[in-house]
Amino acid sequence: MRIRKGGSVSGLLNDVKIPKMFRARQTFERSRILPSEIREAVWREMKQEVFAKKIKPGMQIAITAGSRGIANVDLITKAIVDFVKFRGGIPFIVPAMGSHGGATAAGQIEVLAGYGITETAMQCEIRSSMETVELGDSARGTPVAIDRNACQSDGIIISCRLKPHNAFRGSYESGPCKMMTVGLGKQVGAERVHGGGMGVIAENIPAMAQVILEQAPILFAIPCIENAYDETCKIEAILPEHILAREPELLKYAFLKMPRLIVEECDVLIVDEIGKNYSGTGVDPNITGTFSTEYATGGINVQRTCMLNLSEPSHGNALGVGLASAITSKIFTAIDAEAMYPNCITSTVLSSARIPCVLPDDKEAIQLCIRTCTGIDRDQVQIVRIPNSLRIAEIMLSEGYYEDVRNKKYPGVEALEPPRELKFNAAGNLTIMLIN
Repeated sequence: MRIRKGGSVSGLLNDVKIPKMFRARQTFERSRILPSEIREAVWREMKQEVFAKKIKPGMQIAITAGSRGIANVDLITKAIVDFVKFRGGIPFIVPAMGSHGGATAAGQIEVLAGYGITETAMQCEIRSSMETVELGDSARGTPVAIDRNACQSDGIIISCRLKPHNAFRGSYESGPCKMMTVGLGKQVGAERVHGGGMGVIAENIPAMAQVILEQAPILFAIPCIENAYDETCKIEAILPEHILAREPELLKYAFLKMPRLIVEECDVLIVDEIGKNYSGTGVDPNITGTFSTEYATGGINVQRTCMLNLSEPSHGNALGVGLASAITSKIFTAIDAEAMYPNCITSTVLSSARIPCVLPDDKEAIQLCIRTCTGIDRDQVQIVRIPNSLRIAEIMLSEGYYEDVRNKKYPGVEALEPPRELKFNAAGNLTIMLIN
């Protein structure tokens, strides 16, 4: 694909005015567990007799670690590892990420390393394999499988994040049940969960989790929940017999803790960086409103979305580009189809990997989105700019929002400066990226 600056496309976009923008702060409720408190919080849960007594000297204990950019994930994982050692167990980490990491054992180790989870840092073995063990069929008739290393251990501790999913709604979304069925299920398990389509995944997950809870040596789950600032705010251990009842309750809590774009609607959304460390689909549609399926709704009401950069920890997996109206050549040239397409094949959702309009630089990507909006006031284009979909405490808004923000129309939004022109370098890219 040829992407050329200075041709007819550039000519069509050259006169499109990008409005001035100003930095704004969004304020949310902020109860949290500080990084220095993580170990104590994890141990407080695991030291309860009902959990501690499950870990006996000499037991080989598998601890799950996923593929998301979870706050304090290295600290949480290390705290679990250390407690297992404290009880005399022999811990090892199992990558539990379905088809991520290119659906290879080496790729999944590489993903974990990007989050600081290595054998050296954790001081225990990481056993990565795509081999699975069949456990039987769910009540819906779906075969259930989990990671062989985990299944052959003396016990499994499900460590994960619990939060709303980005493509479907149900009582069980992203949490312990999904970690057991999709994460520990590796590529084959993930494909089976998604095989009937997103319309039934909310039913498949608990039905398949029930089989795992009955057939696999699950000791307990210890999910974490994050606040609107991408900070750990809750860690709770759950006995296996209570997971199916407790997870829906914690999901409601997680929904309440989610951040949002308080202005609620815009013409154009600019996302500085996308990536698998921010969401399974590069950006979290619960924030950006760019859903890949019809089975979930929410987020900001937006007409056009442009994405500017792909994060390094994504290792070329640019899943989510298909949710954009325009991307830059920086993202396009960074795409590794071998890393991205296994997710699509496994989930059966292809829209997230479709290639949108590709522009040579940040400026033209933004201009194309503005130019192709319909039914808007072009003298007051409403633009929201975010660093990524995980951290949106500080954002940028176009000058059309400025007076409304100053007049307190949007409770929780504060202007940090007057509107200014966005600055681009000679290559047409923004000179300052938002960082939260």
